[in-house]
Amino acid sequence: MKIGLQIPDFTWPGGAAELGPRLTDIVRAADQGGFEYIALMDHFFQIGPVGPIENDMLEAYTALGYIAAHTERATLLTLVTGVIYRHPGILAKIITTLDVLSGGRAMLGVGAGWNEEESRGLGIPFASTRQRFEELEDALKLALRMWQGDASAFEGTHVHAERPLNVPQSLTRPHPPIMIGGGGEQKTLRFVARYAQACNLFAGPDLARKLDVLREHCEREGRDYNDIEKTVYYIFDPGDQGEQADKVIDDLKGLADLGVDTAIGQVRDVWKISPVQAIAERVIPAVAEF
Repeated sequence: MKIGLQIPDFTWPGGAAELGPRLTDIVRAADQGGFEYIALMDHFFQIGPVGPIENDMLEAYTALGYIAAHTERATLLTLVTGVIYRHPGILAKIITTLDVLSGGRAMLGVGAGWNEEESRGLGIPFASTRQRFEELEDALKLALRMWQGDASAFEGTHVHAERPLNVPQSLTRPHPPIMIGGGGEQKTLRFVARYAQACNLFAGPDLARKLDVLREHCEREGRDYNDIEKTVYYIFDPGDQGEQADKVIDDLKGLADLGVDTAIGQVRDVWKISPVQAIAERVIPAVAEF
């Protein structure tokens, strides 16, 4: 089993002036400690499950570019981008740029988007659920077209691009891997089977069923279920000095037994650094064989 860090909040001691140095320390500890992924939440306002809407939030791809300069090995992504936040052609270009400048470490984490309050707050059009999924499929098709080097006109349901040129091309070939977030059984998991290299689900009581549904979609799409990395969102709470690491290990063993490949998520009190180090020293070696 692999471990990934997602950072969903930047309201840390020291305020904005200390965000850069503290973020550097966090991501270096994760990168050097064996975390396979470093991810940011792609929101502009804080979301309710994490904290008050007014909490500090950085723009994800600017911050990932910063993180790329301070890390060497971890794959970098958002968990996950709402497709409505950036024009699909620009999103493909952003991921390509991150891939090139990070030395081939970018991943496209994407979903249909859900935060209407945030979208309307910043003037981002927020369409119906049906249209957002149509836009998601357009974005996936266009990104794959651009990564293939095909600059011919693209005509999607909502996206029309006359010349989707993508130069320089991504270093990761045939393209940066795609993770689709969400557990929708009719559309989201079908898109995973059709377009993605990874899914991201919640570690809830319905996880086993979601994986079964994904397997069924793979069968219908002629896709090998084992080719898809099964990731779940998990909140790591090892304690400041790793005193709760055994519980984390037990939780991850249960997820691995269900067929989960990767646990990625928030580390409580990540700004203290010591919880990240505890996971690196205690959890990552213990789960490596799961």
